[in-house]
Amino acid sequence: MAEVLVVTSKVKKVAKEAGMRTGGDAIQSLSDLVVAKLKEGIEKAKAAGKKTVQASDLA
Repeated sequence: MAEVLVVTSKVKKVAKEAGMRTGGDAIQSLSDLVVAKLKEGIEKAKAAGKKTVQASDLA
């Protein structure tokens, strides 16, 4: 299991405010999506010759 990069309590709070609960695998899955998106952004930034990942690289 990979390191979790999202704040579990914050994710659960958002779900609860929407009247939902979070499944046991939801937090890890969300964290995996964050890692994948960040890796895409890193590649875009590198391709543009940058050393800083910016919001535009994550879009």
